[in-house]
Amino acid sequence: MAKVVNYISESFEELKSNVTWPTWAEVQKLTIIVAVFSVLFALATWGVDEFFASVLEKFAIWIKA
Repeated sequence: MAKVVNYISESFEELKSNVTWPTWAEVQKLTIIVAVFSVLFALATWGVDEFFASVLEKFAIWIKA
């Protein structure tokens, strides 16, 4: 148990002294970039899904004929 407590305390000390944290402005800018790319990726995925659904629907109609 002492090893676990020691590990946790050393981890917090590492976070406080050796990690370079971004500024608030950087965090906001990067959050917006991630949000924009997430929306774009979701729209692209939706578009590809709709395209393939349309192709498969036409293929199913062609098979039935």
